[in-house]
Amino acid sequence: MAGHIQDRWFKTENGTDGKPRRAKTDRHGTGMRYRARYIGPDGTEKSKSFPDRQKRLAEQWLTAVEADMSRGQYIDPSAGRVTFRQYAEKWLETQTTDVTTRSSVVVQIRSHAIPYLGSRPLGSFQPQHIRDWLSELERAVPASSYRRVIYNSVSTVLNAAVDDGHLSKNPCHARSVRPPERATPRVIPWSRERVFAVRAALPEQYKAAVDLGGGCGLRQGEIFGLAEDAVGFDSGWLHVGCQVKVANGHLVFGPPKRNKVRDVPLPDRVAHAIKEHREKFRPVAVTLPWLRPDGPPVAKRLLFTRVDGGGAVRRTDFNTRVWKPALVAAGVIPEPSPGQRHQAAREHGMHALRHFYASVLLDAGENVKALSAYLGHSDPGFTLRVYTHLMPSSDGRARRAVDGMYESAVPAPDGPQTAQGG
Repeated sequence: MAGHIQDRWFKTENGTDGKPRRAKTDRHGTGMRYRARYIGPDGTEKSKSFPDRQKRLAEQWLTAVEADMSRGQYIDPSAGRVTFRQYAEKWLETQTTDVTTRSSVVVQIRSHAIPYLGSRPLGSFQPQHIRDWLSELERAVPASSYRRVIYNSVSTVLNAAVDDGHLSKNPCHARSVRPPERATPRVIPWSRERVFAVRAALPEQYKAAVDLGGGCGLRQGEIFGLAEDAVGFDSGWLHVGCQVKVANGHLVFGPPKRNKVRDVPLPDRVAHAIKEHREKFRPVAVTLPWLRPDGPPVAKRLLFTRVDGGGAVRRTDFNTRVWKPALVAAGVIPEPSPGQRHQAAREHGMHALRHFYASVLLDAGENVKALSAYLGHSDPGFTLRVYTHLMPSSDGRARRAVDGMYESAVPAPDGPQTAQGG
């Protein structure tokens, strides 16, 4: 057994005859009687106290410590006493992801995890605590997809705590813990009539943005970050290597989502629309920091800028002042009452243009792998999950294939025969 157990109620001293005997200490009958002591892997002494009549529990505890050391699962008691709040805040400070992603994770941890889990020592975490937290989270956050994002962030923090020796295993990985469902809402793409109705309702300065979203599949930030030299009129390709995004409240340039720099086909009609736009609204040189508000300055001649021509387009301003009024004019959402804001219309944001683009390509027979590359998805499997219901059905292909075979093998009837008179 690792270490030893000290009885603090008795001590050994030499009697008058010179022989050792047990004698009561000054603390006899008060406080914890037994102290289990051992030397940890770091060379320092560790201990835990137990009350009277629990010497056997102290022995069992030392035995468990010895077993954990031999299995490499030992957790320093002082490390296990660090609370989730203390560790999570320190973990957030050391993250090296881009500012936008880091800001989102900060909100998830501070708003939805620390209020429930913050005071709990890491060494005390059990699967039940995660299950209880998920139950509270379900009441606070209706969207299953966002709950899953929050859950994944908390699990990542606890994974790091395991790596750093604060707990032996991540309770999020227990079989009894069921993560929030991955929500993949069924995409209902816009019709061509709606796309062109919204395009017609937009100010002249932003009509071509619809062509880039619906005709090339660009995200909103990628459209507003598109520079003049990224359009290959001669090559027939569009280079997507930059977007305008918000970091800590400031506009910055950054790479596309998940750093998926890509080239997408540039259809002739879209190229023509961009040329017309460029003739009416000359590209404007805009300088923004790269990735972070204090990042190195980068200058680009953007195709789309603010209405006053003063700089890059801020997404929230555009959505409120330009996009939603166009949705109203096109009959997509109702006109707000005087003094009221426009109706929330997440499914009718500019992202709807990407769904339209995907539906057009799939209907034309484009394969999912190519579509995934054009959209900048990290995994063709994700593209398939989102858009599989838009793919031409196999039963329809089967009917056309068999009908085609019969048409080539059996002459078509000439139609009703007219009886000949005798």
